[in-house]
Amino acid sequence: MSEEKKTRKKIHATDTMNSLMASYFYDLNDASKSDSRKVAWCTSVGPAELLRALGFAVHFPENHAAMLGATRTSTDLIPEANAIGYSPDICSYLTADIGAWLKGFTPLAKAYPGIDSVPRPDVLVYNTNQCRDVQDWFSWYSKELGVPAIGITSPKNVNEVTEAHITDVANQIEALIPVLENIAGQKLDLERLKEVVSLSRECTELWKKVLETATASPAPLSFFDGTIHMGPAVVLRGTREAVEYYKLLLAELEQRIAEGVGAVDGESVRIYWEGMPVWGRLRQHSELFSAFHATVIASTYCSSWIFPAFDGGDPIRSMAKAYLELFIVRSDEYKEGYIKDMLKKFNVDGIIYHDAKTCPYNSNNRYGLPQRIEAETGIPSLVISGDLNDLRCISDEQTKTNIEAFIEQIEEGKP
Repeated sequence: MSEEKKTRKKIHATDTMNSLMASYFYDLNDASKSDSRKVAWCTSVGPAELLRALGFAVHFPENHAAMLGATRTSTDLIPEANAIGYSPDICSYLTADIGAWLKGFTPLAKAYPGIDSVPRPDVLVYNTNQCRDVQDWFSWYSKELGVPAIGITSPKNVNEVTEAHITDVANQIEALIPVLENIAGQKLDLERLKEVVSLSRECTELWKKVLETATASPAPLSFFDGTIHMGPAVVLRGTREAVEYYKLLLAELEQRIAEGVGAVDGESVRIYWEGMPVWGRLRQHSELFSAFHATVIASTYCSSWIFPAFDGGDPIRSMAKAYLELFIVRSDEYKEGYIKDMLKKFNVDGIIYHDAKTCPYNSNNRYGLPQRIEAETGIPSLVISGDLNDLRCISDEQTKTNIEAFIEQIEEGKP
């Protein structure tokens, strides 16, 4: 197979997004130095809406950890957390972020002059709908910084989200409110919460439309683009700025479709990515697939910030339902059905499962799921070993060899 160097095709809205993200980080930095504003740290899948409605400036340690991965600094920081008892086998977001704190390091300092550290929190709020690690992660900071860590404990392996599930999580959200009101120094304004949840719904609907532009052939954006452009959906969900950004991005992608412009020139193979990205290899992997005229068109990961259940008319119960519907919380039966639907929707030729060493909850290849889906759909699959942040778990040469052979297999199997 011939291989040629390809560069990532620029999305023009990226400049706007970069400006938006810079404003977000500078606002966080200002809030951390203010006597009147409070800072909350929050897990990426909520309850950010509640915190935003209470006037908190919201920092997302997972976003910071992904930045550590993308800047390829994590591998030097993880041993700092290992040295105080955190296993190298647990979440490398956790170990990289705690390691960065211990070393007094943040990639924000280089990217945004004037920012010297992540903002010091007044409260840490988690939701274990992703994994137990987030609770352990925030508990460490709670002890280290002497600030409260509170949160929601979600059920796992959910097939159908029931009213009982929703009531359980809604009650836990309501129990957070008086504690957060006391820290924020203000009462929750229900109308403001309704507004924030409505904006989150609008944001999530636009983000879904953005991702679904990749049903076109050629696809106007790739999974690698998605991992970058999901930033506002993660850290600014519930704001008008995020909504306006995704309107801009969607318009550009729709124009690409009208003009027949693909993210990859000469697209001939369409790949679905299941699992976490390898943050320190985004560009390398993007160029690898592009060189073989393959577009990684969709992923479960980027779709994790689509929350159709949000409803401003019933904010707390709809938040509970939205957080419960997250893919990572669901049963294998649900996951198989979801992935099969995605393969059909995006006209996928092959699926890659990333077996992330330190992220078992987001690695769906370990209990026979790839084999079952391949047997039912006939769509070939490949498992690659790696990690989200710890580059010591990655063999670049093996990954390249396996992906090249996989794409050749797909091409040979086409009519």
